[in-house]
Amino acid sequence: MTEKTFANPGPLGLFGFGITTILLSLHNAGITELSMVILAVAVCLGGFAQVIAGIFEMKFENTFGGTAFISFGFFWISLAMIWLLPTIGHVQGADPISIGLYLLIFGCFTSFMFISSLKHIKIFQILFAVVSILFFLLAAADFTGIALLQTIGGYLGIFLGAVAIYACVGLVINNDWEKEIFKL
Repeated sequence: MTEKTFANPGPLGLFGFGITTILLSLHNAGITELSMVILAVAVCLGGFAQVIAGIFEMKFENTFGGTAFISFGFFWISLAMIWLLPTIGHVQGADPISIGLYLLIFGCFTSFMFISSLKHIKIFQILFAVVSILFFLLAAADFTGIALLQTIGGYLGIFLGAVAIYACVGLVINNDWEKEIFKL
C-alpha cells in the first residue's frame, strides 16, 4: 500500500482571492465600473474556490488556512449578495455605515489572523498586514464619504491582489521544481 498524497489547496485559494481583489480594486480605484464580471468572479473564484480550498485546508488540519480561505470565500459571496439582493427582491440596499461596519469587522478579524500569520511564511504576513490596512481604509471611506480613501484603497487592493497571485504562482512553481524559485 502506498500513502496517498494530496495537492496543496493554498494556490487555488490565493488565486481566487488575488483575481477577485484586483478586479474589485480596479473599480475602487475608479479605473473600471462595477460589472457582472466582478460579481461573477467574486462568487465563483473569490467565493466558491476559496471555500473549497479552505475545506481542504481543514481536512489537512491547517486551521489557519482553512479559517482564512473559508472566511474570505464567504466574504466575497456575501459582498456579491449585498450588491445583488436589492436588485432582485424587496430588500433595501446597504447604506455606507452598514458597509463600513462590515468592512471594519473584517478588518479586525484580519488583524487577528495577521497575528497567526507570523507563524507562517513571510508572504502570508505581508498579505494579512495589507488586507487589514485595506479593510480599515475602505471602512473609513464608507464612514466618512471621502472618495479619495476608496481610490487609495483601490490601488492598495491592486497591489494586494498581485501579491496573492505571486504567492499562488510561487507555491505552484516551487512545488513543481522542488526548490525555492519564488521567494515566499
